[in-house]
Amino acid sequence: MREGKFFNRLGFFFIIAVFTLFLNEAISEEYIVGDDEEWNSQANFLSWSEKYNFSVGDVLVFKYVKKQHNVYEVEEEAFRSCDASSGVLAKYDSGNDRVKLTEAKKYWFLCNVDGHCLGGMRFRIDVKQSSTPSDTTDSANVSPSSQPNEIPATPPTSSSRCTLWSESWKTVIYVMAFGMLFNHLWYGHVMILLL
Repeated sequence: MREGKFFNRLGFFFIIAVFTLFLNEAISEEYIVGDDEEWNSQANFLSWSEKYNFSVGDVLVFKYVKKQHNVYEVEEEAFRSCDASSGVLAKYDSGNDRVKLTEAKKYWFLCNVDGHCLGGMRFRIDVKQSSTPSDTTDSANVSPSSQPNEIPATPPTSSSRCTLWSESWKTVIYVMAFGMLFNHLWYGHVMILLL
């Protein structure tokens, strides 16, 4: 009897943990880059990126015609020069790319199709740890002369592993909580039938 109460309480705490994780995920925002204009050479990405305050956990969605554009996450020097022969951190070319902002840092993005970056298909955002009303975005001055001289940060090599590890733990917790919830509902249903 005592074991049953322990497992009931444990199940309750797992359910609370799952709802907390869902709430945490719900706080993250998803942004379509360029809004209605999406990722193309006619959009003004400077003004788009200045409209929003980006936080860790948010997701950028790049929508474009595949093979007409692409998305490169680059270091500052490649961004300023529009030369992606070096300093490329990630490449995307699906036409519907989702980039999760996993760290509080500056991110630089550009289209590496000839002439597109120089034509304005690039932007910079400053991702903050948390989103509060006082946070502002120090975003996207595309002109190299108007941006402060900064030394680009070297991305940590373990960040993708940490993100994968934390996502795996979330999945395990979700599965365990669902199993316990199902078990409680099923057990309660059987008890009602037996009464």
